[in-house]
Amino acid sequence: MNPLLDFASLPRFDAIAPEHVGPAIRQLIAENRKLAAELSASPNPPSWDTFVQPLTDAGEQLSRAWGIVGHLHSVMDIPEWREAYNALLPEVTVWYAELGQNEAIFAKVRQLRESSGYAALPAPRRRIVDNDLRDFRLSGAELPEDKKPRFKKIQEETSALATKFAENLLDATNAHEEWISDEADLAGIPADVRAAARDAAERDGKPGWKFTLHAPDFIPVMQYAENRELRARMYRAYATRAAEFGKPDWNNGPLINRLLQLRAEEAALLGYGNYAQVSLVPKMAESITQVAAFLRELAAKAKPFAERDVAELREFTRITLGLNTLESWDIAWASEKLKQARYAFSDVEVKQYFPEHKVMDGLFRVIASLFSVQIEPAQATVWHPDARFYRISRGGETLGHFFVDLYARATKRGGAWMQDAIGRRKTANGIQTPVAYLCCNFPAPVGGKPATFSHDDVLTLFHEMGHGLHHLLTQVDDLAVSGIDGVEWDAVELPSQFMENFCWEWDVLAGMTAHVDTGQPLPRALYDKMIAAKNFQSGMQTLRQIEFALFDLLLHSEFDPQGERTVQQLLTEVREEVAVLFPPDWHRFPQSFSHIFGGGYAAGYYSYKWAEVLSADAYSAFEESGQQTGSALDPVTGAKFWREILAVGGSRPAMESFKAFRGREPSVDALLRHNGMATGYRLQGSGFSKIS
Repeated sequence: MNPLLDFASLPRFDAIAPEHVGPAIRQLIAENRKLAAELSASPNPPSWDTFVQPLTDAGEQLSRAWGIVGHLHSVMDIPEWREAYNALLPEVTVWYAELGQNEAIFAKVRQLRESSGYAALPAPRRRIVDNDLRDFRLSGAELPEDKKPRFKKIQEETSALATKFAENLLDATNAHEEWISDEADLAGIPADVRAAARDAAERDGKPGWKFTLHAPDFIPVMQYAENRELRARMYRAYATRAAEFGKPDWNNGPLINRLLQLRAEEAALLGYGNYAQVSLVPKMAESITQVAAFLRELAAKAKPFAERDVAELREFTRITLGLNTLESWDIAWASEKLKQARYAFSDVEVKQYFPEHKVMDGLFRVIASLFSVQIEPAQATVWHPDARFYRISRGGETLGHFFVDLYARATKRGGAWMQDAIGRRKTANGIQTPVAYLCCNFPAPVGGKPATFSHDDVLTLFHEMGHGLHHLLTQVDDLAVSGIDGVEWDAVELPSQFMENFCWEWDVLAGMTAHVDTGQPLPRALYDKMIAAKNFQSGMQTLRQIEFALFDLLLHSEFDPQGERTVQQLLTEVREEVAVLFPPDWHRFPQSFSHIFGGGYAAGYYSYKWAEVLSADAYSAFEESGQQTGSALDPVTGAKFWREILAVGGSRPAMESFKAFRGREPSVDALLRHNGMATGYRLQGSGFSKIS
């Protein structure tokens, strides 16, 4: 039996091979197409059991199988898997475009919506029907017949270009190798990073040290290397990945322009003025104007703090470090020097207290404390020896499972992400429990010692686990609104950003730290320094995120991809409006902006800041209860967060869920307070309005 067609349990990673992809996916597409034809031709009035459920069952099998293929393409991007994925991508895209434009199926959904049976459906199922109607319209179901073929071609080409964008970025990242032969050139670089670079060189059978552009190498080199020329070389290589300066086949510039043209054409076919309007239809935000006002008003609050950050950094660089000019490749290094001078500690010092096993135990302890659940290792086949598998349960009842793949590899795409493998749903055999993938790009163990993570790595892990909890702790039994499914995109970051806050709590860190050499927990004095430095350069960091978000929004609302103005020129204009730091003219950030060109964040990158308002306000409820109990790890508030946010998934609007938890609309006050900036503003209407 083709292992991709085995849906009895977990993915069979020990048996699945690239040659299984074509036969399995083509069979599932054929079965889905046959079912759609049968349901379209049926004279019976549509009901949930006779119409929605069969489509859901067949669609889930295809999405599960294709999800495994996509996952393996992301974490094991060897030529065989890349070829298998790309060979079937057009056929999968065509099928989904075909289904989205199926007038007969669309008519059946409308008929169900208008029937008396709709009112009798539970609220989650009514929401699914409403979402389906919206999604059919966004898929071109109402287009004239002569326009539908072009719409399908747009979907097919867009999917292929997005995949190629991500592949180009990975290939360009892997292509650069920085070889160091003189140990003096390694001055300042932490010992564990040097050891990893030495191991990398030895694996290649060469002397010296090998550094790559992957995060475990690139970030510490930029942050600690005293060799300014090394930093400059690494910076330029990183900033020009997948651009016109390298291999022509890896240049993402033409792909960006083509993607923008296709998105603009798609929006026009659907009757919208631009792609951002299309993107906002299923989101919380009401309009481009509202999002732009939100970003610009947040920028206005952050800019004075950011200007102060930059002025202090320039002065410190000139007076203390002896550099009259602060170049882009100096910023991370000089900032680390300034932080050490001001707060008397370094990130390298902190990192020694976060060995992997203590971090994982601490993460699981936080989840157990908040939600009264248990997490323990479980057995499953995996795609790589580094991957692990866990069970999450309550009172002996299995709630879900998740895979964890923490370390960076050359065959693994960059960044960190959570992806669903199996969704929760009720079947004839009972509850199908959810399964998730959690993937990061952290440094692997070196020299017999456990891997150690920076505090930023710990934040990232908690972030992705927050997404995982959203998927795993759902109590909704209908697949399309279970877990993260059906949740508005600009609210989906709420649980992930919410979880990050616990990484700053003393009672959390005290129990999840142990020095990698001595085993001693994090000293309270060092923790106090970390807290004092928590908002170090927060103004600069806030503006950087707003720069990306506003660029994305304007790119998909005001920019003409066939006009004379270039993408790079638009980015420069955005920087002139909101930024306080400006990279060199040859910097090609758009060519690596995979969130919007290789992922699902097009005209939606603002979601990170939007959801951060929600998450900070949600976390303030735990701070308030902590004032009474002495700890933010409050199981009573945790139970309410689970009940009103995590459990309901996408079964109701995110704003309703937030208000059910907080008892009011969200306030930006907590976010600004957490970032050390001014307070007294509320998110509503077109942006922030003062709280009287």
